[in-house]
Amino acid sequence: MYEFNFAERLSSLREQKGVSAREMSLAIGQNKNYINLIERGKSLSSMQAFFYICDYLQISPKYFFDFNVEAPKKLNDLMPQLSKLSQSQLEIIESLIEKFTSNKK
Repeated sequence: MYEFNFAERLSSLREQKGVSAREMSLAIGQNKNYINLIERGKSLSSMQAFFYICDYLQISPKYFFDFNVEAPKKLNDLMPQLSKLSQSQLEIIESLIEKFTSNKK
């Protein structure tokens, strides 16, 4: 089960980045079929390669495995900007988020 989730998540995040499996494989220093093999469930990533994958995707390992976060890079990019907002500005953002998430259900 975890292998499927890992493969599915990797594929989704790679597609969000807009790169091919071959391009990503080579960019992280692996053979050209490395990512494709993982996405097809034929291979598993080593821990070291997993960290390279996360670095390449510009996300933390935490966000890689948080399957509820659809766009972890976007969320990661927003955090520094959100930290600069005042309490009242954050409350406005919070109310917007509540409206968006309540409409999803």
